[in-house]
Amino acid sequence: MKSTVNSMEKTFEQFWQKNPRRNLWQHPLWQQFQQAIGRKATFLYDNPDEIHSSALVITHCLPGGFTWCEVPRGPLFEADRLEALEKLLETIEAYGRKEGALFIRYSPYNLLNVPDSRRIAYDHQPQTSLVLDLTLSEDQLLAQMKPKGRYNIRLAEKSGVTVAPSSDVAAFHRLLCGTGARDEFGIHPQAYYEKMLKTFNDVPEGEDIYPRLQERGHAQLLLATHEGCVIAGGLFIYLDDWGIYYYGASDYSRRDLMTPYLVQWTAIREAKKRGCRHYDFLGIAPEDAVNHPWAGVTEFKKKFGGTIVNYEQTQEVPLKKAFYLGYRLYKKFRHKGKICGLKN
Repeated sequence: MKSTVNSMEKTFEQFWQKNPRRNLWQHPLWQQFQQAIGRKATFLYDNPDEIHSSALVITHCLPGGFTWCEVPRGPLFEADRLEALEKLLETIEAYGRKEGALFIRYSPYNLLNVPDSRRIAYDHQPQTSLVLDLTLSEDQLLAQMKPKGRYNIRLAEKSGVTVAPSSDVAAFHRLLCGTGARDEFGIHPQAYYEKMLKTFNDVPEGEDIYPRLQERGHAQLLLATHEGCVIAGGLFIYLDDWGIYYYGASDYSRRDLMTPYLVQWTAIREAKKRGCRHYDFLGIAPEDAVNHPWAGVTEFKKKFGGTIVNYEQTQEVPLKKAFYLGYRLYKKFRHKGKICGLKN
């Protein structure tokens, strides 16, 4: 049995490394993290012996014993093997029905036309993001920033702010709670962030598809201090070609120090050191959005320059249509005019 598993892992690794749309949310480490926080997460394939399409499917719980299935930033597939994708989509739907899911949600990178699906406006996977080209030199990255971005980085440095890796998740969580209350977005329990750091850093030797600089792990908590006080921080993931800004928080009373700019710049430089080619700010307001709840953080992120990336619209396949309609009506009235943030 063990040789079969190893053969399967090798087949997936070969498929993964040649796929141009490979990403964090379709990586085995994301599966492990989802399992660590109590969710069922399963990889499905068109053919386990010769993979041409794959999908990590995550089962989420809803009140009343209901569930829904998510395929985040997937499936991954070979563009010249669409018959394999069709087979996989059928496998995913059968899996969702077996799970008793109300619906299946796809938030793909690629153009994806899923039979019997409907497009939805909001998802916790952002529709629009901002990406930096890390093949540029540090001087070039600074040059393509907006002048205020460069100024704020220098201001934080001159004010005596220091940014360094830390394991003090409790301090970061305190900042997150304050930021979440101020900006009206949900915060996970502290254990969630601890498990994220542990999952992405405690990778057994020989079991990492991308072992590049593994001694430093794939996740990093950066905390900024000033005069002995923690005033800002961020949680970042570095995997394959990507550095990803996942969570950030700051002390509003010390906003004059512009500390979040120095935290971001530190993470950007770290991603370059680790060989990443892109840095993803992970979500900004769409360009045509009016009064979007992400307007403030979008203004902050755009000061770093970069390229705006628009992803394919999220699609859902209802499996229990009557219950699904009720769920959608509930979501519409509860979150009318708002982004769902950390919620479903």
